[in-house]
Amino acid sequence: MSDQHEGSCLCGAVRFRTKGALREIVACHCGQCRKQTGLYYAATNVRKTALEIEGADAITWYKASSFARRGFCGTCGSALFWEAEEGDFISILAGAFDTPLDVRIERHIFCADKAAFYEINGDVPQYAQGSPGLAVAAP
Repeated sequence: MSDQHEGSCLCGAVRFRTKGALREIVACHCGQCRKQTGLYYAATNVRKTALEIEGADAITWYKASSFARRGFCGTCGSALFWEAEEGDFISILAGAFDTPLDVRIERHIFCADKAAFYEINGDVPQYAQGSPGLAVAAP
């Protein structure tokens, strides 16, 4: 697989391109992520310097916590990004990529907050809250 990936929002007003390796996918089941996506937030990440965005003026940023914001298309509402104010990485929703990804879900976080209408299956590690070495906002 390529180290370059492309993606977009549903309406195409926001398009992005990444260069370099993507992190494995983290599935977050916290209340904020459930409310934003309707289920859970499955995201990879890249260095901020490895992300090019076309249509950045169409992104609406919502400060969701004391140290992070969420970016979504202001036209169609597609959830796209999660970004900590401090740090070199930005999370990108895995479903927003148009090119195939060669990464898989590596862990589930905030499982204590998941909705009651689904189960988490498989042998991927599950954490009641965050997991070691992963920057997250407190719910």
